[in-house]
Amino acid sequence: MAKAKVYFTKNINSENLIKLYELLNVNLQGKVAVKVHSGERGNQNYLRPEFLKPIIEYVNGTVVECNTAYDGARDTTEKHVELMKEHEWSNYFNVDILDSEGDFVLDIPNGKVIKKNYVGNHLKNYDSMLVLSHFKGHPMGGYGGALKQLSIGIASSKGKRYIHCAGKENASYEDMFHADQDKFLESMADAASSVVEYFKGNIAYINVMCNMSVDCDCCNVAEDPCMKDIGILASTDPIAIDQACIDLVTNSTDPGKDHLLERINSRHGVHTIEAASNLDFGTREYELIEI
Repeated sequence: MAKAKVYFTKNINSENLIKLYELLNVNLQGKVAVKVHSGERGNQNYLRPEFLKPIIEYVNGTVVECNTAYDGARDTTEKHVELMKEHEWSNYFNVDILDSEGDFVLDIPNGKVIKKNYVGNHLKNYDSMLVLSHFKGHPMGGYGGALKQLSIGIASSKGKRYIHCAGKENASYEDMFHADQDKFLESMADAASSVVEYFKGNIAYINVMCNMSVDCDCCNVAEDPCMKDIGILASTDPIAIDQACIDLVTNSTDPGKDHLLERINSRHGVHTIEAASNLDFGTREYELIEI
C-alpha cells in the first residue's frame, strides 16, 4: 500500500481547518454527517462549536453524535439533546443523535474479534462523513483520535458496550471495565473498518492536536492539558492520521509529552492502530506535508 498523505499545520485556527480539508481534494457527496465529540458536562477540553463552525458550514454538514454507554449527561437521547443545547452545538447547527431511534448492524466479515457493529440507526440517512477528532489521551483506549471516533463514536449506546466488552452479548455495565485490553482495542479497529466500508471512500478526517490532556472529552472531571498544542492534521486515511499524531507527540521536545505517552503506552493504545493496519483499510506509512 502506498504512503498516505497527511497534511499538517502548526497554526490552529478555523481557517486552517478549511484549508487542510481543501488540500484533500475530496468532494463529500449528498447529505454530510459531521462527527464531533459533544463534550461531557464539566469537561473543559473539548473542541468548541464556534471553532468548528466554518468547516461544518463549508461542507454543509449535520452534526452527529451517539449516546454513551456510561452514566452521565449523554446516556439518553433526552439528556444528550439538552447537553447539545447547553454546549451550544444546537445554536449553530442541525444536530442528530444517531441512535435516538435505535441502531442497526454493520457486518464485519473480516473482523478479528467482532463480526458486527451496532451503529446509530440514523447513519442510514447520510451519504458521506467528515470525522472531526480532538486528539488527546483516553482512560481506557490510551488515546482518542480518528479511529476512536469511527468506532466508539459512531456506535450506538448498545454498540459501545459491545465493543468495550470485545463482543460479549448482553454485557453488563461492569463488564466494560474487565474485558481483555488488546481484544477491546482490536474490537475498536474492527468496528472502525465497518464504518469506512459503509461510506466507501466518501469520508475524510481532521485531527486537532490541542488541549491535550491524558483524559478524554468524555470525562466530566478531566486533567488539564499536559503539553502545548501541536497543530491540525487532515487525511483520507484514518490509520495514517492517528499514527502521525502519535509520532508528533513522541518526537516533541515538550517535557509534558511523557505524561501523555505514559497514558497511551500503559493502555497499549498504539495497538488499535496496529490492529487497524492489519485489516487493510489504511496504512501506518504516511507522508507528512506541512503547510
